[in-house]
Amino acid sequence: MTAPTMFHRLAAEMIGTFWLVLGGCGSAVFATAVFLPEGISVGIGLLGVAIAFGLTVLTGVYAFGTVSGGHFNPAVTLGAALAKRVEWKALPAYWTVQVIGGLLAGLVIYLIAKGKQGFSATGSMAANGFGAPHLAATRCRQSSSPRSS
Repeated sequence: MTAPTMFHRLAAEMIGTFWLVLGGCGSAVFATAVFLPEGISVGIGLLGVAIAFGLTVLTGVYAFGTVSGGHFNPAVTLGAALAKRVEWKALPAYWTVQVIGGLLAGLVIYLIAKGKQGFSATGSMAANGFGAPHLAATRCRQSSSPRSS
């Protein structure tokens, strides 16, 4: 078996970073956007986002780790270079394809999210009407309900 070429390593890093951002950040963007008619969130929540990040890293490393090392993050690549697992001269190329992969995934998330009625890309997720203000109102309604704890 031959060693992967630099092209293959960079392609694996770009696809892996795309996968990480799409799965992890995508889950965060849509985590609280699903509500029952009663106003109760049935989104994946914070735990679901954490699990989504973990699973995307896991599947990315299994799929591409043997090709590129499975860094998918410029900070992790820097750590690998400091540990002498990546050559310093390869760092700019790794970082470039990781940024490109992340930006492409961000674009896909944006294109999906902008199809949702009421979505706005300004401000934070709370500006979209799915974040903190809606959750706070939902929690206030739940805490003032006659149900006992």
